[in-house]
Amino acid sequence: MLLVDFFAASPAAFVVFALILGLLVGSFLNVVVHRLPQMMQRDWQVQAREVLELPAEPATPRYDLILPHSHCPHCQHRIRAWENLPVLSWLLLRGRCSACRAPISKRYPLVELACGLLSGLIAWHFGFGWQAAALLPLTWGLLAISLIDADHQLLPDALVLPLLWLGLIVNSFALFTSLSDALWGAVFGYLALWSVFWLFKLLTGKEGMGYGDFKLLAMLGAWGGWQILPLTILLSSLVGAVLGVILMRLRRHEAGQPMPFGPYLAIAGWIALLWGGQITDSYLQFAGFK
Repeated sequence: MLLVDFFAASPAAFVVFALILGLLVGSFLNVVVHRLPQMMQRDWQVQAREVLELPAEPATPRYDLILPHSHCPHCQHRIRAWENLPVLSWLLLRGRCSACRAPISKRYPLVELACGLLSGLIAWHFGFGWQAAALLPLTWGLLAISLIDADHQLLPDALVLPLLWLGLIVNSFALFTSLSDALWGAVFGYLALWSVFWLFKLLTGKEGMGYGDFKLLAMLGAWGGWQILPLTILLSSLVGAVLGVILMRLRRHEAGQPMPFGPYLAIAGWIALLWGGQITDSYLQFAGFK
């Protein structure tokens, strides 16, 4: 209780705590983003062999989010505790493996830093309380989901569905919206993109998006209620269109090449959860409706 009282009385200390916690979680998210798609691929291969009635492959060493221990992909040097400090270790090692001096991707400290800063922002925006406690794991999950989709165009059910249920659970206590609005947010979120998917397919004969996007928007609706869905769809479509044009101008993305939509949905939904009311009110005032 002393720690709870301390954070309640000292908002700055809570922000610093959330930032440090976010840095540590960011280090783990790097593992999740790298390994979870490979775990899914291995699981699919096992299921495919069962369906095709092929002999099972020989047993392989355990591979999950815990084992094997983190190591250098170039020389297999096992990462020691002091080499795994978020951001700091990368700076001390000057971005290189301590054993073979191979370069370490800048992405690792950037993910850790992003997770820390976003966590600190949540703590600052909501202050010490249940809303911040609930939105921290959502923020971490959305970050991991966005990175995996950007890399592999996958939105893992292992991340999306637990967060969907968590959104309904926290709103059973009316933490962000009523349970009724959260339920219909999940329903309308799924049906909105599901309808667009089938309309596009009927008109063009092509699939315009993946089923994971339906579930992701349903999950965001479960957190913020049906009220955040229009803003989320608008913001995600706007950002996706602008970035798509920029990438094609820079010739980093060819026309017709699939583009992951999950990161835009995640970013837009997160913004809508934090500032959706203010954005909507500002627009209505600007448009003269208020």
